Amino acid sequence: MNATIPMRRKAIRLLLGWLALILAARVVRASEIPPPALTQAETTAASTERTGKSPLMRKERQDDGFTFVVTTDMRFYSGPTLYNTPQFFRGAVEAIAARGEGAFMISPGDIDPADGVLWTITQILGTDYTWYPVVGNHELPGQGEEASFGANMDWLNNYDYGSVNLGPTGCPTTTYSFDYGNAHFAVLNEYCDSTGDDVTPGNVPDHLYNWLASDLSNTGQEHIFVVGHEPAYPQPDADNGRVRHLGDSLDQYPTYRDRFWSLLRDRDVVAYICGHTHNYSLVDVDRVWQLDAGHARGRGDTGARSTFVMVHVDGHIVTFETYRDDASGGEYVHTDGGQLWPRVLVYLPLVVGRRQ
Repeated sequence: MNATIPMRRKAIRLLLGWLALILAARVVRASEIPPPALTQAETTAASTERTGKSPLMRKERQDDGFTFVVTTDMRFYSGPTLYNTPQFFRGAVEAIAARGEGAFMISPGDIDPADGVLWTITQILGTDYTWYPVVGNHELPGQGEEASFGANMDWLNNYDYGSVNLGPTGCPTTTYSFDYGNAHFAVLNEYCDSTGDDVTPGNVPDHLYNWLASDLSNTGQEHIFVVGHEPAYPQPDADNGRVRHLGDSLDQYPTYRDRFWSLLRDRDVVAYICGHTHNYSLVDVDRVWQLDAGHARGRGDTGARSTFVMVHVDGHIVTFETYRDDASGGEYVHTDGGQLWPRVLVYLPLVVGRRQ
């Protein structure tokens, strides 16, 4: 691809940012962003049947407007078990269904066992709903709920991700990228190196970094999102300030972390989407958003409210809505929202658009 594409995209985005500054010059409050009215025709314009472990069907859109949903760290509080009630992951998916469901869902890790999470999703959203799973530390062999040693990684390596760009050697299946509408998504297995897909404690080493750098250089899409399990900059929960995994996320390797973040900044990535901490937060670090979607396990973790995030891509504008329960498996309510792109005077230290 022409090397000038990233520079052209940056120039276009800068111009759009100035235009948005003139027109808006403010952060959009959660109450000011109505949920989009997506029709069935919009979200299912074309589909092809999947095979193997995934019974899902892909949904394609021809225009630039779409919504995707982020859920993470639900783990075994899913599937056809005693947790199959609205107080756990099922409740989050039911709330997503009630709000239009979006074109697809991404789950940045800790989804063990993955077949249980998929079961809950398809029970509520249907077998034609697209789900993109991501490797977390609990999917590694012996680190989570699995039928046999290594079963979760085997499942993820055999999952049908649809039409995606394959990752590097070591993790060609569990690292991947794809385009949707006017956006590009790069999904990282942060436990991958050249020797395998479960060989690091969570990092972006040379092997993974080089693949990502090449992938981002070869996209001409207007918006870019990068997804991985561990935060680069662990943050307190937006509501109660709980802190987890500080110093043992990507921040345990600051040199690699800083290089990774500089790449995201230089490629104009809108947001790095992650989980791991179970704490919901949104922070702008050097003009790249880090969106930690917390956890979606309901009262499986009462230390922070269960959460899902809906991201709306509407042409040049990217906005988000956050929904959280009461930390006891109760109803999900709209708590936060704002504009991710263009950024327009958004330099807040933690969460934008929080309701007072």
